[in-house]
Amino acid sequence: MTHDTAQKEIDWLYSTQLFGIKLGLDNAQRLLRELGLPAAGQKFIHVAGTNGKGSTCAFMHSILKQAGINAGLFTSPHLVHFGERIRDAERMISSDEISAGINRLRERVSGWNPHPTFFELTLALALEWFARRGNPWVILETGLGGRLDATNALWPAVSVITPIGWDHMDMLGDTLAKIAAEKAGIIKPGVPVITMTQEREALEVIQTTAVERGTPLTVLETAWSRETGLPGPHQRWNAAMAVAALKAAGFDFAENVIQCGLREVEWPARFQKIRPGVVIDGAHNLDAARVLVRTWREQFPQQRAQVVFGAVAGKDVSGVLREIASIVDGWHFTSFGSPRALPAEALCRVWQGLGLEPRPVAMHADVAEALHAAGGAQPVLIAGSLYLAGEAIALIEGQADAFERSAQ
Repeated sequence: MTHDTAQKEIDWLYSTQLFGIKLGLDNAQRLLRELGLPAAGQKFIHVAGTNGKGSTCAFMHSILKQAGINAGLFTSPHLVHFGERIRDAERMISSDEISAGINRLRERVSGWNPHPTFFELTLALALEWFARRGNPWVILETGLGGRLDATNALWPAVSVITPIGWDHMDMLGDTLAKIAAEKAGIIKPGVPVITMTQEREALEVIQTTAVERGTPLTVLETAWSRETGLPGPHQRWNAAMAVAALKAAGFDFAENVIQCGLREVEWPARFQKIRPGVVIDGAHNLDAARVLVRTWREQFPQQRAQVVFGAVAGKDVSGVLREIASIVDGWHFTSFGSPRALPAEALCRVWQGLGLEPRPVAMHADVAEALHAAGGAQPVLIAGSLYLAGEAIALIEGQADAFERSAQ
């Protein structure tokens, strides 16, 4: 397949983002049925929650890799390029495989009404690749919510629900109980569920749903006791959930395999020290911002940051800014390459409207300009959105030409 043909197929997939996010299982179930997916005998661990989903998935995947099991991993969004969403222990899906898979899907769904969404097509592409790769296990992260998320069309061996907080309220509900009910929608009769102690309102919904569906529920009350490859005390909780989920799936790994997997994990943009004194974190909601501040104080005691900040529309920007403010010495507000990105001027207005202790503020036309201006003697923190994090990583690591903008 030529480069131009491959790019045309990928561009078509991105164009399906115009169909928006449509919660519901009908199209996903139809796609799986018509494609004969998933592969016979393939087993899944399904992960939902507000924060920590990706890290928990990464921990499980890393442990399985250490144990010599070539598991698939499906996550979103990507940071730099689309292939990051679909990988196994050996490699990511290649550009040619993406293009060929999209071509097959494009022909299959021609004329469908409603047309499959970007996320539904991406899931189908992933499951087809996992089938071809012969992955015995797949770690599957929900896209949005749980109950009506396309990934819920699959029947897992284990379900995991990470901490539930305030995010996507426009689609999931305006109370913690409503949001929790959507996340708990991944609970299946008889399928073990792993979660952790969290807000009472959310935990009660998970417990009630588990009882109603006759599901064995494990609520972890202690974090993993040792350091992991991802900094911050919250990551030890994610590690504990990962270990418990693998045990519930029937694995009985030696302690050194587990510890090595937790230590060797790689998961970018989660308090990632990408350069000395430069940290990238995808924190984009209130709970994630609180965790970010705690981790910053643990890693950089007595130091404040020059913060490069960007956010997408629909987020609790004022809440996140208020939370991060205590570790900020100067703001560098910027837009970035997502159609949902807020302009720097809008972010500045939100900050000024909070009436907090003044900080130096600069507004920048793009991420490259913001990064250049923020650099100096003080540590730099890049936060507010995973889309911003991805663009920053691409610029810092010299991958700007490979960066693929996405709205989802």
